[in-house]
Order: sequence, then C-alpha cells, then structure tokens
Amino acid sequence: MPFASSFGDEPSNRTTQVLVGFPVGSSADIVARQVIQKVSEVSGKNFIIENRTGAGGNIAFSAVANANPDGNTLLFSTPGIAINPHLYKSVGYKMEDFIPIALIGEAPLVLLVNSNLPIKSINDLLKLSKMNSNAFRFASAGNGSSSHLSMEMLRSITGLKYQHIPYRGGGPAIIDVMSGEVDMTMIPISGGNIKYVRDPRLRAIGQTGLSRSALFTDIPTIQESGVKNYSSTTWYMLLAPVNTPKNIIQSLEKSVSLALKSRDLQDQLSSNGVTIINSESGEARKLLQADYRRWKQIIKNSDTSID
Repeated sequence: MPFASSFGDEPSNRTTQVLVGFPVGSSADIVARQVIQKVSEVSGKNFIIENRTGAGGNIAFSAVANANPDGNTLLFSTPGIAINPHLYKSVGYKMEDFIPIALIGEAPLVLLVNSNLPIKSINDLLKLSKMNSNAFRFASAGNGSSSHLSMEMLRSITGLKYQHIPYRGGGPAIIDVMSGEVDMTMIPISGGNIKYVRDPRLRAIGQTGLSRSALFTDIPTIQESGVKNYSSTTWYMLLAPVNTPKNIIQSLEKSVSLALKSRDLQDQLSSNGVTIINSESGEARKLLQADYRRWKQIIKNSDTSID
C-alpha cells in the first residue's frame, strides 16, 4: 500500500494509518494487509499499514487510544486489546478509549500432542492428566499468549492438569513438541501451519473454535469432544479512537462490509484459516466487552501477570 483518494471532500492525498501491534509476517499483519488492501479498493481511500510492535500489542493499542479522533489513525486488533489490561500490571489505555468499527472474522487454534503419546482425543488427555498432575508439559508461545490462555481456559473448565512451559514464540515450542522435549502445544490454524498439523510427529486432537475450520474439517472442536462452553479464537477487529465522528465510522463500517463480500478477499482469508464474521460496529462492541469480562476471570484464576 498506499492506496488512492480520501474521506469525503478532504484532499485526495489524505492517508489513514492502520496500526498493527505485531511484526510483519505475523498472522495479524497478514490478515490486516489483505483486508485493508481490499477496503482501499472498494472505498477509493488512502491507507497505509504501520507495524507498531512491542509489549504484546500494547504500544499500538496505546498509540491509537491517544491519537486524534479524526479518522487518520485506526487500529487493526486481536483479542489482546481485551486481554492485556488484566495481564499487564499497567497499560496505557482503557477499553472506553476505542470505538469498534467492524469485526472482520476469527481463526481458531489447534491442540497438538507428540504422536508418541497415548493420546488420541481430548478425553484421553483429560483422563490421563488427572491420573498424574505432572504428566504433561505444555509449551506455549509465551506467558499471556493465545496458546497459553486458551489452555488456561481449558484448565478452568475441565480441571486439566499440566506443567506450563512458556517459550519465546510458537516456533521454538512446536519444534520441541515434535522432538519430544515437551508434550503438547497450541498453534493458530493458518495456511502456514498446515505443515505442522499434518506432520507425522504430531497429532491434532482438537481445535478451539465453535465450528471446525475449513482448513481442517477432520479435526473435532474441543466443544464437540464434550467440553461444554469452550471457545477460544483469535479474532480480528478494526477500531478507531473514541470521539471519532460518526460519519467516518459509518463510512469505514460500510467499506469493510463491502470488502468482506468480495470473493477474492474471502478466498485469501479462508486460505489463512480465517472464518469471516463481518459484523458491524454494535456487534463488534458486544464481543469486545464480553471478551474483556471473560478473560478477566480466566487470567485471575491462572495467577498470570506480566510486568
């Protein structure tokens, strides 16, 4: 990017920054670039992605929270925006600092175990873990990561027993599960992770969404396996600073909805494991508030915090 044109009657060289709190090539970055490219095409407006990384997304979240509410600065966010106020001792924003524009879609994670283990289902895992509380070593992508918190949710519902071993990223964690150094991990369902899900050294026993991903229709959801009320996905949402004029929010909301109805973007997102939701501002706000409340209790119960 960049892309051409502008909002309303303002100069055609106006550019809207869309901040992403994660590095180039991350899942959030890839999805953001695909979506914003199409939003630019359908709206005729000028956008540019900026990767403002660090502190689990907090740097980007805070920058948008404190930006002028003029439509020039937006946030492409993951659930970290609702999680981090409970996880970090201090963040530079409040949930009231944002107006959700649109909920793009969501992608589940998949629980993988080393294939040498006698575990072929979620029920096998639960049964064996309760026989020996130190039996399994779970490798997460780090304290407070989606993999860690998704397992904490499973623990909170089922009483699952495991040792948590935080890694610096999902890559090292999955390598050590394949080698047998640790027993299991969770990774996002995406096109780039197909090779891991299908690796013979690993066995996929459950995915975290309410429905099966189109990429892996043969893998049951954790809820299908009998864990009621379990769902943990990475969602993608576009937000603006609070007090952004209503006409700008409505224009963006309309452009995102139109973009998500295009076949080429649908195919791109599907290939990355994203199920399109395409919810408008009000529904996005409800999800954001619900996730804020839900993760508050799960993180409190897990006794996890980050300085």
